[in-house]
Amino acid sequence: MLENREGQHVPNVTFRTRQNNDWVDVTTDDIFKGKTVVVFSLPGAYTPTCSATHLPRYNELAPVLKANGVDEIVCLSVNDAFVMNEWAQDQEAENVLLIPDGNGEFTDGMGMLVDKSDLGFGKRSWRYSMLVRDGVIEKMFIEPEKPGDPFEVSDADTMLAYLNSNARVPESVAVFTKVGCPHCARAKSLLREKEIPFEEVVLGAGITTRGLRGVSGRATVPQIFIGGQHIGGADDLEAFLRDRQAA
Repeated sequence: MLENREGQHVPNVTFRTRQNNDWVDVTTDDIFKGKTVVVFSLPGAYTPTCSATHLPRYNELAPVLKANGVDEIVCLSVNDAFVMNEWAQDQEAENVLLIPDGNGEFTDGMGMLVDKSDLGFGKRSWRYSMLVRDGVIEKMFIEPEKPGDPFEVSDADTMLAYLNSNARVPESVAVFTKVGCPHCARAKSLLREKEIPFEEVVLGAGITTRGLRGVSGRATVPQIFIGGQHIGGADDLEAFLRDRQAA
């Protein structure tokens, strides 16, 4: 049975990382001493749940987590430094520090090293998250021990709710654009003026006009979605932001 280690110190480990093409040793003191740190550990870089949901959501909610007292957000996996660095670039996870636990020492010290030989993974980390203050584990969210790869409690939203149940989660904003489109540039400028983070989806990068029509009912760009609601084009966005400000 996986042990909840709340109230205990994190293991004393030195991680072998790669920074600017050099080996750099990073200790647990470097990461945790005098800081409030959120850690989430997962089975492996580039794996489906880790890439599609676990890491992206922590990266997305990082500003809110930090506004609620978190100094650093760390993603840890039993992978080598080269893999973790490439994954960080692929995910554009600039708000999260990815740490390679290549030998599994930290994970083993946490009691979270599990055998995934049936998948050809060897020894990997069980999926969990924790809040650590000055090296002491305050709270752990450990996924239930059942077959497969459960992902129920170690997510970013659960951690944020623990820190502040009343925290305001930013709306997800997507802007479908096309290269050289002046109306797209105006829409992005409007969002930046209001300091609203957004994800840009450029037509041609696996997304066609036909696909855009399928999700929005329109074939013109830009098309903006906020919190799952289809707003429309740049003029529609301007009106939406004006009405929301007046409300």
